[in-house]
Amino acid sequence: MNQTTLYGTPVSLYTGRARSYLIKAGIDYRETTQSSAHYRDVVLPKAGGRQGIPTIELGDGTVIRDGAAIIDHFEATSGHAFSPKSPKQRILSRLFDVIGSDGLLRPAMHYRWSFPEENREFVLFHFESVMPAGPERSQQAATAADLAKAAGGAFGVVPETMELIETLYLELLGKLDSHFGQHPYLLGGRPCIGDFGMIAPLYAHLGRDPKPLSIMQAKSIRVYRWVERMNRPEPDVGEFETQSYTYLSNDQVPDSLIDLLKHIAIDFVPETRAAADCINQWIDDQQELAPGTPIPRGVGMGSFTVRGVTINALAQPYRFFLLKRVQDAFALLDDASQQEVQALLAACDMSDVLNISLTRDVGLSNNLEVWL
Repeated sequence: MNQTTLYGTPVSLYTGRARSYLIKAGIDYRETTQSSAHYRDVVLPKAGGRQGIPTIELGDGTVIRDGAAIIDHFEATSGHAFSPKSPKQRILSRLFDVIGSDGLLRPAMHYRWSFPEENREFVLFHFESVMPAGPERSQQAATAADLAKAAGGAFGVVPETMELIETLYLELLGKLDSHFGQHPYLLGGRPCIGDFGMIAPLYAHLGRDPKPLSIMQAKSIRVYRWVERMNRPEPDVGEFETQSYTYLSNDQVPDSLIDLLKHIAIDFVPETRAAADCINQWIDDQQELAPGTPIPRGVGMGSFTVRGVTINALAQPYRFFLLKRVQDAFALLDDASQQEVQALLAACDMSDVLNISLTRDVGLSNNLEVWL
């Protein structure tokens, strides 16, 4: 069997990232949940023992866990088909991957869990579908959903921050809508790695759950069309006059994208800085942190202020695993290209993303993120 199996679920934020890539790359796959005996007995041990989705199983039995690693695998075999070659576009593609995969978790969690009247039955249906069959299935789903809702507080979703979260998100939708009114994807007529990062929260949580879906369809139809487009194998760009399946020429970065990044920087940059400070202090406090030690999901709470509102959010090392890719790509550029990228990031209020880092790097070993 040569077909790839994707273990995931429509309700999963990170599954949406991997699924969209498989669709756009034309990879033959089938999707199923991780509740089978085969997954437990065969796939899970190869996935480092961590029951995370998305995970894929290739036809030869190879198992790859985590969306970034899954995309890396297929990019390597396709000649990096969705990685722009020009310097500014390449850096922005990687940056949007971080933003989507880790920087938009707050609105994703808020709009899923803060509106139970609109969303709960929809979400419970999906949670139940991944539970083992049996008389306790519904209760197990409800328990899992309650735990996930409680986790929202770790991402800064508390009553004191909800008004700010909604304001920033609605402004984000407006910026995205303006951009997707001019371009089918972030960097032109073809999706890039950054598009796959952004689809993670903007599909599974914000583009499917009833409450945020109604907002997106009512206020940002062009964003909704991009969500549809990212889940279809064809380019799906019928409303655009120019229908070339390529990135913008001459390393162009449209003003609408700069405007979008300036808005994202409002909370992304201070949160990244606060998270790095928190994690680095945690690293300093460890008596021993041997290379190869799996990283925890979070190591404390980073505190930062946005528009006069204090937010406390889980400091996650995984953000810096992704951000290091941006910084490594920048380091490989020649001097002239680095200066162009620095000027672009300064215009986006994103200069700090090149400098904020951990005192220990994060890598991959046996399908797990580990300290190097």
